[in-house]
Amino acid sequence: MKYFYLFSSLVLLISCGEKKPEKTEKTETVLEKAQRIHDSVITIDTHDDINVNNFTDSINYTQRLDTQINLPKMEEGGLDVAWLIVYTGQGELNAEGYAKASENANSKFEAIHKLCEEIAPDQIELAMSSDDVRRIVASGKKVAMIGVENAYPIGEDLSKIEEYQKRGALYISLSHNGHSQFSDSNTGEKDSVWLHNGLSELGKKAVAEMNRVGVMIDISHPSKEAMKQMIELSKAPIIASHSSARALCDHSRNLDDEQLMLLKENGGVVQTVGFSSYLNTEKHEARSAYMKNIYKEVADSLNVDWYERSQFSSLTEEQREAFFANYKNVMNIADEMAETDPNAPAAVNVSDLVDHIDYMVDLIGIDHVGISSDFDGGGGIEGWSDASETFNVTMELVKRGYTEKEIAQLWGENLLRVLDEVQAVAKTLN
Repeated sequence: MKYFYLFSSLVLLISCGEKKPEKTEKTETVLEKAQRIHDSVITIDTHDDINVNNFTDSINYTQRLDTQINLPKMEEGGLDVAWLIVYTGQGELNAEGYAKASENANSKFEAIHKLCEEIAPDQIELAMSSDDVRRIVASGKKVAMIGVENAYPIGEDLSKIEEYQKRGALYISLSHNGHSQFSDSNTGEKDSVWLHNGLSELGKKAVAEMNRVGVMIDISHPSKEAMKQMIELSKAPIIASHSSARALCDHSRNLDDEQLMLLKENGGVVQTVGFSSYLNTEKHEARSAYMKNIYKEVADSLNVDWYERSQFSSLTEEQREAFFANYKNVMNIADEMAETDPNAPAAVNVSDLVDHIDYMVDLIGIDHVGISSDFDGGGGIEGWSDASETFNVTMELVKRGYTEKEIAQLWGENLLRVLDEVQAVAKTLN
């Protein structure tokens, strides 16, 4: 018996000696988790303004320009899709105004096509559907999409809606800052002067035409009454391409709870915007007043002239050129000074942006909320000042407890779902 126990013990020792150590799974850090998610989801920014001067053979988006959006910055920040905007300011409602606006719109369409087809076809491609987006992203290229901010250039010729769609426009806003021939603008809230009390008869026909050709209706600039009429008339979901929650920031460009609930019922999506004054009015105004003084101080020290935005229309061409030649240098120095000043008012940041996302997700559900920046059109906040910092938004979402699926929805899947539905409705109307 003694030998049996001895043999058993020996076997046990040998078997223990041969046993491989158990693998311990490495715990994923928050940073690693955020990076993994950011790399795996499709990131779509639904509003990026452009200047046609940045779409030439010598100056273009293949270069790391001072613009907030360009290909190197998209690559650095992991931004897959930039919705480039054909924007036209509001002018007189007459044939001359429409013709001039049409020229402007044409130049922007041409610039975007030139980037994708001539300047950098190996780096970026224009998408016309969600299938295109997925195919292009899978190929390793960046994606361009087109939105029209203000239908003013269309004039009174509704056939231009289909023309714009064929040139790549997948959403159109019926107005901007000022009432158009189609729709009242949110700016009417300032003086309660309205042109149409919502949509004009032409605007109502435009809604039907956008439904017919598969163009998403953008409600970010039209008035609340116009938005309600669009919801009532549209046979397809609508979007707000760059708006936030009015309950958190009382700006007419944001959507109040009633509008958000209507958007949910319609099946649409609101693209929360990284625009300082649409996220936190108090922080924005305090920081703006502080920075205004800093900019002037820096400009004076460099012996250059500095102007407020309200003065631009009265400047000579020489004054404008001199201002913009010094603009970036003054801004950079001023930003550095503000960063080192412990008394500087806090800037609106990525946390403020995600506060709006949280609010709207709680109110209308994860299926109806997305993300936009309004880069190169006034957007940009601390932590997401240009496309190179896009990852910081994902990082904040992970910190707040959003899952990979939810982050994928916010960054693009919700928007692509609406696009699919709009295009499916169009097929039933033709």
